[in-house]
Formats: sequence, structure tokens, C-alpha cells
Amino acid sequence: MSDLHQLRDAMRQFAHEREWEQFHSPKNLSMALAVEAAELMEHFQWLTEAQSLALPAAAKREAAHEMADVLLYLVRLADRLEVDLFAAGLEKMKLNAEKYPVETSRGSFTKRDAK
Repeated sequence: MSDLHQLRDAMRQFAHEREWEQFHSPKNLSMALAVEAAELMEHFQWLTEAQSLALPAAAKREAAHEMADVLLYLVRLADRLEVDLFAAGLEKMKLNAEKYPVETSRGSFTKRDAK
């Protein structure tokens, strides 16, 4: 069993014990995910690039907690939609490799049009 499956199962049990399934619709979970992503961005909002790479320990711990919130909501959303998040990630990486071949993408941030 993958770590993502273990996390999914733990989140499923956590929600069940609290009778939160009723609140965990894909709509609500996707909105909560966006809110948590915004809370993560707040930690970097006014920092320089260099500062963002060298967070003090306390700030890094706070950012890690926000990243965990994003991950937990994403795992829960995938569970509710019956999406294998690991498989979807691998598939998306393959699609990105086709869309952004090394030869034309190395060192460039230019977005390619979808095929």
C-alpha cells in the first residue's frame, strides 16, 4: 500500500469519526483546497526570491503546516472522486514531458499551447 493510500485511509477515518462526510463534497473540498493554497502563499507574499528560499525555522514550520493542509484536502478530494492521485500524477507528468520536450523547454518558462 502506498503512502498516499495510507494517508487517504487516515483522512477517511478522521472524517468518518467526526461525521464530516456530509460536508466533504467535491465542491466544498476544492474550495477549501484553494483557501489553504492561498494561506500558503501568504507566507511568501512579500519576500524576495532569496528570502523565500531561506525561511527561518519557525516560518518554515508554519509553511509546512499549510502545505500539509493543501495535501490533506487534495487527498480527501481525490478519495471522494475516486481518483488514484498517484496514477493521475504519473499520467500528468508523462503528458507534460510530451508537451514540454527537453530540447525545446530547457531553461525556458514559456507555456506551450495544448495539442
